[in-house]
Amino acid sequence: MEFSHIEANGQIKMVDVSDKPVIKRTAVACGVIRMSAETISLLNRGLLKKGDPIATARIAAILSAKQTAQLIPLCHPLPIDDVKVDFEIHETAIEITATVISTAKTGVEMEALTAVSVAGLTLYDMCKAVDKKMVIDSIHLKSKTKESL
Repeated sequence: MEFSHIEANGQIKMVDVSDKPVIKRTAVACGVIRMSAETISLLNRGLLKKGDPIATARIAAILSAKQTAQLIPLCHPLPIDDVKVDFEIHETAIEITATVISTAKTGVEMEALTAVSVAGLTLYDMCKAVDKKMVIDSIHLKSKTKESL
């Protein structure tokens, strides 16, 4: 198997995308944070002391998508055209979905995955005072598309 970030001599490198065309790229990532029904109830009733976890997690996800190249060493800095973050609240879990769009030479999978990860971490931080057993899991790329301009 050949890895795009490793040169023949074993050195790590950034992938050269200079010859790739600029196209519209979309990535959708998902994940879940599991927590107690009591924590979900407090969240739904607006009774968590740190404020609104969903609004805070949405802002954190958007900001982190825009900063991915500063967090992941070999990611290219990309112009982010749009970031949408959705939350589906269940009895003992919150599903997180991030959709990132960019018009660029390389994909936005890492930006979408980063957005979901940071949203989950933010929810954890906002709820940890009442629930120390939360679990963030199932973070994965759901889809990616390319569309010629």
